[in-house]
Amino acid sequence: MPVEVIMPQLGESVVEGTVTKWLKQVDEPVREFEPLVEINTDKVDTEVPSPANGTILARFVDEGQTVRAGTVLALIGEPGEPLPQREDGEAAPARKREDLGFISPVVAKMAAEHGLDLSQVPGTGQAGRITKKDVLAFLERRPTAAPPAPWEEPGLGELFRPSEEVGAAKPAAAPGTILPLDVVRRSIADHMLRSRHTSAHVTTVMEADLSRVIAHRQAHKEKFQREGVSLTFTAYFAAAAVTALKQVPLVNASWSDQGIVLHRQVNVGVAVSLGDKGLIVPVIRDADQLSLQALAGTLNDLAERARSRKLRPEEVQGGTFTITNHGTSGSLLATPIINQPQSAILGVGVMQKRVVVLEGKGPTGEPADSIAIRPMVYLTLTFDHRILDGAIGDQFLGLVVQRLQQWT
Repeated sequence: MPVEVIMPQLGESVVEGTVTKWLKQVDEPVREFEPLVEINTDKVDTEVPSPANGTILARFVDEGQTVRAGTVLALIGEPGEPLPQREDGEAAPARKREDLGFISPVVAKMAAEHGLDLSQVPGTGQAGRITKKDVLAFLERRPTAAPPAPWEEPGLGELFRPSEEVGAAKPAAAPGTILPLDVVRRSIADHMLRSRHTSAHVTTVMEADLSRVIAHRQAHKEKFQREGVSLTFTAYFAAAAVTALKQVPLVNASWSDQGIVLHRQVNVGVAVSLGDKGLIVPVIRDADQLSLQALAGTLNDLAERARSRKLRPEEVQGGTFTITNHGTSGSLLATPIINQPQSAILGVGVMQKRVVVLEGKGPTGEPADSIAIRPMVYLTLTFDHRILDGAIGDQFLGLVVQRLQQWT
């Protein structure tokens, strides 16, 4: 009897996904747990492994098609095996194998390397999902035996490009060429248009002197590096935003028909560029509970996995505030679009040394201003005017500036 390949539910609130790439063709052999198809949800690509050894007998969903969780994507069986018939005469989905839920690529690879039958592994994850910890615990309890030779996953070099190659330049398209819209680009377009049509966008601008931040980073980056953490400037902006969010909780809110929803958690999303693949916003959960080092380490991890396409769908959901560092590409000033349903987004421009006037007083109290060169950055807060008034937006951004300029 052929085995069904089922569209999994890839997150608690994820009910559908888009088939972006089939990794196996009809009549092509496949091994159990070998990557079979790529699914995109919320701009995150996830590989779905094969549920059995065999041959691809049929595929029911085309690339680019969006389907709900539980949909039969394909059938796997023996070469030449007849397919079940639907009432309309077409090949019908086969009876389901025992449902193990979603099997992550890490768990699938471990099971293949150790010759495990995952139906015998108790799952302790959400909804009984089998985790890496469950597999390790099962292996410890299992009698020692020589594991079978591991199979080599094909095509991983093509599926996961190194992060430094993500934004690599490509030959320019000829004039008049129509570039097809992929799933990610369509998702970005829909999200941005919906935001513009939903929120009353207003932007306020301030600038900050980063002298103290730079001094602190110079004093601590080697120590952080020895502990495996790259101390980026983005970590400082995230920490400053968290400080301001705790003092102005209305910015950590969203609009609803029933009223303004004040969020208990401070979940900060940080935009990561994927080069010509667009942007993705992984989320630092409970950012207000993290130290600067923990923030920096989490940012390192999320950005690296975002660029190597290894984020999980739940890691780009649930944000309550967003930061976008457009200055990394040399931009001085920008007015970012709000990441719905949040109330505001912080834009960070490029840091530049500029001439500024420093206010002071002489020995007898007379004004004695001076001119100095300081590392300055423009910060913008684009906010939903339905939720925040200008005075509150300015209060929040002023607190961000204050935290950066008084860093100790």
